[in-house]
Formats: sequence, C-alpha cells, structure tokens
Amino acid sequence: MTNSERTSPEPAALTDADAAVTALTAVTADAIVPDTKDWTWVLEQPCADCGLDAGAVVREDVAGMVRANAARWTAVLCGDPEALGRRPRPEIWSDLEYACHVRDVFRLFRVRLELMLDRDDPLFANWDQDATAVAERYGEQRPDVVAEELAEAAEVLAAAFEGVAGAQWARTGNRSDGARFTVESFARYLIHDPVHHLYDVTGVRV
Repeated sequence: MTNSERTSPEPAALTDADAAVTALTAVTADAIVPDTKDWTWVLEQPCADCGLDAGAVVREDVAGMVRANAARWTAVLCGDPEALGRRPRPEIWSDLEYACHVRDVFRLFRVRLELMLDRDDPLFANWDQDATAVAERYGEQRPDVVAEELAEAAEVLAAAFEGVAGAQWARTGNRSDGARFTVESFARYLIHDPVHHLYDVTGVRV
C-alpha cells in the first residue's frame, strides 16, 4: 500500500481545553529554532557561555564529569514539575526538554563510542535532535522518570569511557558532515554538551 492509499480514522472529538492544549503544543514545537551550528570549535577554544575549556579536559576525567553532571541534572529535575515544563520563551526548550535531550545525548554517544571501539573508522548515522524532541514529546515526559533514565544513561556511558585504554583513545569515527573524531576528542566534545545545557537552565558557569 502506498502512502497515498493509506487512510486514518477520524480523530475523536476534542473539548475546548483539549483543542487549546493541542494548538499550544503544535505552536511551541514548531517555534524551536533548529541548532545547525558546528560545535566542534569547542575543541579549539573555551566556550564563552558555559566557560568549559573542553580541549583542556583530561580524557580520563570525562567519566567522572559525566557522573557529576548527571547528579546535577537529577537535582534540577526534583523541582516543580509545572515549572520544569515551562519554556522561558516559545523558541527555547524548557528545563525538562533540555534534560530529555541530555539523556538522549548520553545514550547516543554510548552507541557511537561502541562503534568507534568495535569498527574501523565508522560513519555515524545522522541524528536530528529537534525532530527527536518533537517525536518523543519531550515536554510531556515525567521529570522523575527522566531523572532516572538520565542517571542510568550517564552511568552506562561513564563506565564505557572508563573501559577505554591505550591505543583505543586514538581510534576514529566520522559524522556525515565531515567532522572526524578520535575517541579522545570525542570524549572532550561530548562533555561540553551536557555542561553547556546545564548552564542553559541554571545560568551557572563552570
């Protein structure tokens, strides 16, 4: 059956309140401005916003930094659920949405790290973080569940980095946009993301 031949059932009737929530969700999801910047520059110079000098991070410290960052996100997610789900502006993610993103970054980088360690010079599959946020309904997830999932993803990733040794740090992997990483530069590039997003929600620089 082709896409044009598929039919969908009629949606159930919406109350006025349901319609308002549906409309708000559509508007706020579409209002996010996609991040198309190439952030690999953080490997060459400190981030003026969050303050992290990723290029100077000791590779063996990344596992501990991941765990420490996750603990701070868990503290953030203990806040008022309504406040956590509120966007400061329509085009900026809420604290909850940022936390969901960080959880999924930890998961994604674990997969990519595994590829780099198991295969020679792999090409990473593309990931659209903004499409994922909409598809997975980040803004509707439960903060307590996200906190548990984020902590678990962080621990798995941290343990994976702890297992890297010797020549493994020099193994390589590639993004489809041409960015090329060693496991060492990949570790430093990774840690900037959750640190920067913690700054986004707390305003506290490293």
